[in-house]
Amino acid sequence: MTENLLFAFGLTLMAGLATGIGSLLAFFTSTTNTKFLSFTLGFSAGVMIYVSMVEIFFKAQESLISALGEVSGNWLTVAGFFGGMILIALIDKLIPKQGNPHELKKVEDMNKTPKDPDLLKMGTFTAIAIAIHNFPEGIATFTSALQDPALGIAIAVAIAIHNIPEGIAVSVPIYYATGSRKKAFKLSFLSGLSEPIGAVVAFLILMPYLNDVMFGIIFAGVAGIMVFISLDELLPAAKKYDETHLPIYGVISGMAIMALSILLFI
Repeated sequence: MTENLLFAFGLTLMAGLATGIGSLLAFFTSTTNTKFLSFTLGFSAGVMIYVSMVEIFFKAQESLISALGEVSGNWLTVAGFFGGMILIALIDKLIPKQGNPHELKKVEDMNKTPKDPDLLKMGTFTAIAIAIHNFPEGIATFTSALQDPALGIAIAVAIAIHNIPEGIAVSVPIYYATGSRKKAFKLSFLSGLSEPIGAVVAFLILMPYLNDVMFGIIFAGVAGIMVFISLDELLPAAKKYDETHLPIYGVISGMAIMALSILLFI
């Protein structure tokens, strides 16, 4: 049990701190590799959508039907799925557009009008905004890894990929606010800690009550959260980074690799 907990925490930490990779891109490069980001964002969306609809949703359904019966179990699974969507949608709604870490930015923006002290509040708020937004992702990664390590790895990798451009998006306004690339890297890297904090909260609050019903509701909600993130954030961002067919190629590749891993390892 202890090994499983450490593994789940480790995966969540890795996924969250991938924002630091985006920060490094902003710190050490002068241009954004838009084709790479476009494909990988599509890939991440493909993994999330496939694993949510093919694996996680049905694990939740199976658990809830086993505990509550067919009718109640099916209804609660669907309610949990859309409840997850509503939760992440509300979080997005509460974050103003100018502070939303998913507003698309590029490394090149680091070179425009730096050291604007009027943006200090906005830079700080952006770091807070990403922490709030990524909190449920940490819960999703942790609970998935705890119940099914192979599934947890797939989810952690997908979330880590989507955190890379997020790290760029956070670094840019913080750099605007401070004029310091090092501070932009440090704060955007640390903002990813909200995901392992989400894991700690899940462990302290949810673990004592983790039975078949709680597990089913959480997993259904996780599926809804990941589908929403894919459709609302990853795919639109992938299309903005590159207007060709790279995003859909990434989606198909992500789905295919996830399907293969389920067949071979899960």
